[in-house]
Amino acid sequence: MMRTRPLKVALLGCGVVGSEVARIMTTHADDLTARIGAPVELAGVAVRRPSKVREGIDPALITTDATALLKRGDIDIAIEVIGGIEPARTLITTAFENGISVVSANKALLAQDGAALHAAAGAAGLDLYYEAAVAGAIPLVRPMRESLAGDKINRVMGIVNGTTNFILDKMDSTGAGYQEALDEATALGYAEADPTADVEGYDAAAKAAILAGIAFHTRVRLDDVYREGMTEVSAADFASAKRMGCTIKLLAILERAADGESVTARVHPAMIPLTHPLSSVREAYNAVFVEAEAAGRLMFYGPGAGGSPTASAVLGDLVAVCRNKLAQATGPGESAYTQLPVSPMGDVVTRYHISLDVADKPGVLAQVATTFAEHGVSIDTVRQQGRQDGSGKEASLVVVTHRAPDAALSGTVEALRKLDTVRGVASIMRVEGE
Repeated sequence: MMRTRPLKVALLGCGVVGSEVARIMTTHADDLTARIGAPVELAGVAVRRPSKVREGIDPALITTDATALLKRGDIDIAIEVIGGIEPARTLITTAFENGISVVSANKALLAQDGAALHAAAGAAGLDLYYEAAVAGAIPLVRPMRESLAGDKINRVMGIVNGTTNFILDKMDSTGAGYQEALDEATALGYAEADPTADVEGYDAAAKAAILAGIAFHTRVRLDDVYREGMTEVSAADFASAKRMGCTIKLLAILERAADGESVTARVHPAMIPLTHPLSSVREAYNAVFVEAEAAGRLMFYGPGAGGSPTASAVLGDLVAVCRNKLAQATGPGESAYTQLPVSPMGDVVTRYHISLDVADKPGVLAQVATTFAEHGVSIDTVRQQGRQDGSGKEASLVVVTHRAPDAALSGTVEALRKLDTVRGVASIMRVEGE
């Protein structure tokens, strides 16, 4: 039977995503009612600037006192789209204390304090859903938490930041330099005025922490994720990648160790073969490649950001949480039973592509090869090209290694820098996805 009393929703934040959530709740009210089994009513909207005009939202719903909204006694679900750590953390905790389930899009908070928030939700017998925190509209969190709950996930590799993928795609397809591609991304609205969180990998690292926790049933915090940005990626790197039949992506890579006793989580630019499905992800799209023991290889693809795509994920969570409320049940909470340690980046086994500026004279290649051998790193291919510049005779030497521990590869690079015949290390990049 259809319940007549509406489920009341408090919307915390009304920016690009929040305003789209409010619009969809209004325009699709009948459909949402039919899908949930009860009406859903937007009961209040907490904002910082009440004077701002918000089309389609009743001004009577606007308040600057989010705490009072949560404590007024009739709210069933809170949607948090404020972002950042505070006041979002305090407001979510307040919601749980007042019997309110929460839908959040807050990747930074979940990556930092997800365990505490899950514990608070569990203690109160409430839901915490956050599909929109990772990869926008792409159904990813719930399939990993629920559809693959009976499987064993061994590896997750994905493009989880649309801004960086747009920049790298433009560098690849047009030959543009990093700054030129960033300027275009900014002009089109893909990049923020301060793009640091995106281009330095902080945004992707937060998402990686969330996905690693879900994939491996262990607690992974933002501080556990190794991170490198992509600001040093150059047109020369793309030229080298193309010669190898590769392209370059900023990847989040989460792996279970071969012995199953630890996990690793990392974000960095990497060369991947053009034959890999992630290589064809263009523009500002996201894609996540999941490798599970029984299900095999799965790829989730779609728009990873923006008001409408993110709002779609928020509304999907809202429907699920509302259904749980009506059934007097809760969905899956945190699963961290494995308690696996997160290994440091040095334990990761990977390949390197290293470009060196060296003196163009006999014996240089032998010196370089000896340095690799001394650190236990096997060379796969070497390409040398002589060139003339103003300071004398020099050459460019490109070395691609076999798989080795990252610590050994890093030690090799440091030793190469100390060789008299090596004028400089022009580029270092990992090779993944083979």
